[in-house]
Amino acid sequence: MRGHFTRSGIDAEPDSASVTFLGLERLEVLRFGPDRSGVAHYVTLGCSRHPMTEAASGVADPLRGPRAEVVLTLRATVPTAGLARSLAVVAATPAVEGVVLVADALIDLSAPLWEGAAFTAVLLGDSAIADLPLEPPRDPVHFLAATPVTQTEAAWVRLKGAQAMRQAWLDDGVDVLDPNRRAAQPG
Repeated sequence: MRGHFTRSGIDAEPDSASVTFLGLERLEVLRFGPDRSGVAHYVTLGCSRHPMTEAASGVADPLRGPRAEVVLTLRATVPTAGLARSLAVVAATPAVEGVVLVADALIDLSAPLWEGAAFTAVLLGDSAIADLPLEPPRDPVHFLAATPVTQTEAAWVRLKGAQAMRQAWLDDGVDVLDPNRRAAQPG
């Protein structure tokens, strides 16, 4: 992670928040930046400790299976108290609910992602961070970009799909990095 963000111009050590949930190993949320353009990057650390397994599968392979971490990128223009905990909840979802985190998945927390936020869910997608190879037979760690979404946008994702939401953001000129952005008005 440090190498990726150093290449992006962020040389400082990340801030770190540690979050623990009863029955789970500790999760970290690292905050890199803000970078030269005023953007901060929040990255989970600990979700990929174990391969993800769907709850219905019944058997978990301790070595093989998808692994992921979550990256949320925002302009650093407002305080985001509570965001680290929300990201840790997303990262704990595979262990707690048996959900495999993949691109186009909608993870709805049903509560603001940070104090005062209009966003209550995240839409996952591929990030610009390269997969991290692990020693075989372990699958590599895939980094998933998490885009904050409002309740209205989450409903749109459920109705029309992730790609339709992303297209609506493009069509409406919505800056998804803006923590004060308005919701898209999909048509």
